[in-house]
Amino acid sequence: MRLWSISFSYLDPIGLVALWREALLAKAVLEGKTVGYKNHPQLLRFKELNDPLEGINTYLHYVLEEGRARGYSFNPSKVDYAKVNLGLKIPVKEGQLVYELGLLRFKLRKRNLLRYEMLREILKPKPNPLFYTIEGGIEPWERVKHLGDL
Repeated sequence: MRLWSISFSYLDPIGLVALWREALLAKAVLEGKTVGYKNHPQLLRFKELNDPLEGINTYLHYVLEEGRARGYSFNPSKVDYAKVNLGLKIPVKEGQLVYELGLLRFKLRKRNLLRYEMLREILKPKPNPLFYTIEGGIEPWERVKHLGDL
């Protein structure tokens, strides 16, 4: 499961569709509708909120909006709009954003060279609309992989 902190605009089509599915899985986990993934580290920042379902539904809303901007037909009925809070902002460390952009580049180098090249010059990645950047390194919940030289 990967719930990206970086701007969704960086994702290629495969990445955005996968994110939609993975965020729906995260919502199901937080609703207690799954057996597995209950302790997945990507869920920690949502579990730490006063209302985890507000957080994940707001996240899904932003993924849906990126999909709409690209002409995708994600199902809006999957988002509980009673739980969407556009004023909600979650801090994310600058180092986490840099790491995630590196991870995305690593994936794109194998599956979408054009998108990879588009992202090569970005040094200070933007977060997606749910997050705001704070100083610091990689988040403690991240399972860091060695990505080589990107």
